[in-house]
Amino acid sequence: MSPIESQDQDPVFQLKGSMLAITVLELARNNLEALDRQLAAKVAQAPNFFSNTPLVLALDKLPANGGPVDLPGLMRICRQHGLRTLAIRANRIEDIAAAIAIDLPVLPPSGARERPLDPAEGEAAKPKIEKPAEPTIRPTRVVTLPVRGGQQIYAQGSDLIVIGPVSPGAELLADGNIHVYGPMRGRALAGIKGDTKARIFCQQLGAELISIAGQYKVSEDLRRDPLWGSAVQVSLSGDVLNIIRL
Repeated sequence: MSPIESQDQDPVFQLKGSMLAITVLELARNNLEALDRQLAAKVAQAPNFFSNTPLVLALDKLPANGGPVDLPGLMRICRQHGLRTLAIRANRIEDIAAAIAIDLPVLPPSGARERPLDPAEGEAAKPKIEKPAEPTIRPTRVVTLPVRGGQQIYAQGSDLIVIGPVSPGAELLADGNIHVYGPMRGRALAGIKGDTKARIFCQQLGAELISIAGQYKVSEDLRRDPLWGSAVQVSLSGDVLNIIRL
């Protein structure tokens, strides 16, 4: 997919398709007013283009001395234009700290490469066989209170269990599975770091969006499913989300 560029003479962003079918908004300048204006122009050209689009905010191309980004303000602008922020991609300390403060996942910068080895060092040094790092497995995150609109809950490195209803506008994110023991009316994104074996379980499907490893369906598609409103489990086969009765 080719990048979708702003038509402004001095563009502040590029939109790029990712391999997980999640849009990446790559900021070139820290100018929220210009971003708001250019996104509004793009929506005017294609009103349905940004409808509930999962988004990664890429801040790793911003100048190192360009000043801090108003991350909540940036997310608010994106939300106003139909973009749903799942995570940021950043390398500046202030941007990472801002994301941690609001419990927003942080992805590594794009295009990172290991330092090339000096040939002389390679000849002198004996190769070392290193044991692969063990995956970090964290305890399942359990939420016992209702999840209200505007809340975002992320289970990093684990499953997420919600005992209660999830309201419209709420977001559940997990590196593993998601279980909702109640009506699911918000957004549920499982396996967000690419785990295609992750699943979503809920007692009553009424979601605005469900996603596994970047493949997703929005409410317009889900409402046509005969299991809308039922207890279901959602799994991924290839790039197809399968919804079956519990």
